[in-house]
Amino acid sequence: MSLRVQITHRFDSFTLNAAFDAPAGVTALFGASGSGKTTVVNAVAGLIKPDQARISLNDQMLCDSATRLWLPPHKRRLGYVFQEARLFPHLSVQQNLRYGRWFAGLRGDSAEETRLITLLGLGPLLARRPGALSGGEKQRVAIGRALLSAPELLLMDEPLAALDEARKAEILPYLERLRDETQIPILYVSHAMAEVARLATTVVVLSDGKVLRAGPVQNILSDPGIAPTIGLREAGAVLLAQVVTHHPDGLSELSAAGGRLFLPEVTAQPGRTLRVRILAQDVILSRTRPDGLSALNILPGTVSMIHAGDGPGVLVQLQTGDAQILARITQRSAQALELSEGKPCYAIIKSVSVAQDNVGRGA
Repeated sequence: MSLRVQITHRFDSFTLNAAFDAPAGVTALFGASGSGKTTVVNAVAGLIKPDQARISLNDQMLCDSATRLWLPPHKRRLGYVFQEARLFPHLSVQQNLRYGRWFAGLRGDSAEETRLITLLGLGPLLARRPGALSGGEKQRVAIGRALLSAPELLLMDEPLAALDEARKAEILPYLERLRDETQIPILYVSHAMAEVARLATTVVVLSDGKVLRAGPVQNILSDPGIAPTIGLREAGAVLLAQVVTHHPDGLSELSAAGGRLFLPEVTAQPGRTLRVRILAQDVILSRTRPDGLSALNILPGTVSMIHAGDGPGVLVQLQTGDAQILARITQRSAQALELSEGKPCYAIIKSVSVAQDNVGRGA
């Protein structure tokens, strides 16, 4: 399953000119407010008519301005989850869920309904009305309602933006399961890099209405060149690591590209593959393997790219195994270490610097 998008649309303040492919999995549209993310999603949904567009989903053309083809929204077989859940307050959770299938003109499918209720953890909520639900619970119901309409593509426009941190932490594991246990491609809008790092399989970075970069999440987030768009404090790489064991002292041992990682205990069984986001500001570099440090994580690698900004800092990309790590250091440090492309180096990461919300389920 794949989505192909080519859009040109003029606004008073800027012109959206975006083209990208969204393969199976979660494709995250990332960028600052006003970069064009929601406009792209609304064009895919058929809620706006772009000046020029060619949008196809699998083998079906949704929009082609060259031939004046434009499918109305209700014929596009899409599910849309907004920032607000938009549930019917007078209906129970179960009635809200079934509304999606009814609106799509589909017969009831008890097996599929039961599967989605289990997937989203909605069983204890079915008899409640929306007024008795938390923000995270409402969003899970909205997702279930969209999925029960049997969509070929799920659109999610910043579904966690209105939630506090506790509710976000509650719903993120359900979104990871949705990514891993369904075959429905998801176009996911966000300006929160922590969400993108945990959920996305593909990232499309938008800036001023244009696609800055697009590709697999590990490649995009480890690219120093997009740090100004992401923000230096948010810059960091995503590693895939497999849980090896849990130690009695509260640390979990993981096997990652380049070596072992020790993190504060993670809630995953040995053998499970996890995503670990390591912020560039939490990485220290050394030209020789250090000795006598409290830091437990020391990964060998080779400098593959150095990106200098306007200020005193630089971002160094380190190839370790088949993955990349980013380190944010000063230009003075880079010069003192005589760093250049191809030089061997060691990345040093404190175990406690990797927060729990930067560890997620691997796709």
